Amino acid sequence: MDEINGSDEYLDAVTIGEPDRLDGVVHLAPYDPEWPLEFARHSERIRHALADEVLLLEHVGSTSVPGLSAKPIIDMVLAVADSADESSYVPPLEAEGFVLRVREPNWFQHRLLKTPQWDGNLHVFSLECEEIDRMLAFRDWLRANQGDRRLYEETKRKLAAQTWNHIQNYADAKTEVVQDILTRAFEGAGRKGPG
Repeated sequence: MDEINGSDEYLDAVTIGEPDRLDGVVHLAPYDPEWPLEFARHSERIRHALADEVLLLEHVGSTSVPGLSAKPIIDMVLAVADSADESSYVPPLEAEGFVLRVREPNWFQHRLLKTPQWDGNLHVFSLECEEIDRMLAFRDWLRANQGDRRLYEETKRKLAAQTWNHIQNYADAKTEVVQDILTRAFEGAGRKGPG
């Protein structure tokens, strides 16, 4: 969750195909108890496609936090041996209908695949990437800490009401509050903070 450069030039450079434009406000839906079930369905397809290549697969993002409103898109994080080695995981996922949309070699070798229904984002990193640790720490802290969950929700609602060119611009605007919450999450776990 480091700040990603959401400029149009950067998005053009890392996006495969045309970047999706929002040109509007962000729709936040109330928490839906179906979201974990949607993750389970995606997870089954991913595990079927990759078998032992799946070293970690978790539901992350706001849809993974009970009670938190969210964009109704299931965020997932997948760890593989080497996320730069696309040939080891992209073709089997494409056979399941996933589409590679983002390649960020300079940000933890991050790859992003979308599901055919466009209701899911699969973030791919190499095992033991520090970004996975941040994603899981953020999720777990919000699940356990009502005050920070409320702070995050309020921040999201304020920002979602603004007009954004790309959804990444909205995500980047949350960076400060995310970093603050992550600092508390790592301190609460007795660990060195993010960054």
